[in-house]
Amino acid sequence: MIIEVKLFAVAKEIAQAETFQMESDGPISIAEVREKMASAFPELARVLGHTRFAVNAAYATDQQLVSDSDEVAIIPPVSGG
Repeated sequence: MIIEVKLFAVAKEIAQAETFQMESDGPISIAEVREKMASAFPELARVLGHTRFAVNAAYATDQQLVSDSDEVAIIPPVSGG
């Protein structure tokens, strides 16, 4: 199956893409998604520890499982004034 992750802000800039796709034999955890993204984009690894993931428009824990029918997004940290 193909898991597609929507990228925003710094994640989008580093990957130079709006989405990242990864293959999996079955459902995988957000922690595994995080590891695969760090492997694919070593520069992104430095911020992945500070990012949140959302699955189907709700914040997800690292233990949450995702499959190809889920909408997955990486939410990088934001700052503002």
